[in-house]
Amino acid sequence: MSAVLPSPLGVGVSVQNPQHPARRPSEPQIRLTDAERDATIKVLQEAYGRGQINELELDERTDKAMRAKFGADLVPLTEDLGMTPAGEPRASSPFGSFGGRAGGEKTDPRTPLPSTPAERAVAAVAHGGNYFFPVVAPLVLFVLSDRVSPYVRRQAMEALNFQIFCIVLGLASAFLFFLLFPLLVTAAVALGWVVLPAIATIASLMGRNWRYPMFFRALKDN
Repeated sequence: MSAVLPSPLGVGVSVQNPQHPARRPSEPQIRLTDAERDATIKVLQEAYGRGQINELELDERTDKAMRAKFGADLVPLTEDLGMTPAGEPRASSPFGSFGGRAGGEKTDPRTPLPSTPAERAVAAVAHGGNYFFPVVAPLVLFVLSDRVSPYVRRQAMEALNFQIFCIVLGLASAFLFFLLFPLLVTAAVALGWVVLPAIATIASLMGRNWRYPMFFRALKDN
């Protein structure tokens, strides 16, 4: 609160009341990106794998992370875990943990990801669904799990890559049907299509980071 006092020059002088200091305009908060929410969810899943939180707490915190709008909304979700979304020890400033490298960090597809029993079951559907809905089953799970579960997303992408791989080799062999080698490749691909998704389904149920034996992948994990 301030008062205007007259001066000898005829100009009013504003005097600040010490009991009511002037308020500084607050800085606008920056809204979160999807990458920052995903980084927090990854930290929560790792904490679940270490036994720091149970499955119920994981579900509750994941739901709050998905609905968070600002960095302050994410702080209570990870501050008692001792880690930042970047996977590093928490900094002294709680608001400094949501900048960093989360948005542009690339993950090695061979690195195992933590997973819950529910996530493993969904990932198994991505592989086993190829017997009933080829391409469609892993594609749907790949799209839906993009912001929910990194483990399901990676396994669904791997299953989708395998279907694309089989289709490409099948078409190439069809154009070269008059040669012996393409026929052998077609037979090998057909055998792999029958056997490998079953193995991948079991591996996913066990929480393994399954990768099909392919020499190219149309989709890359970023």
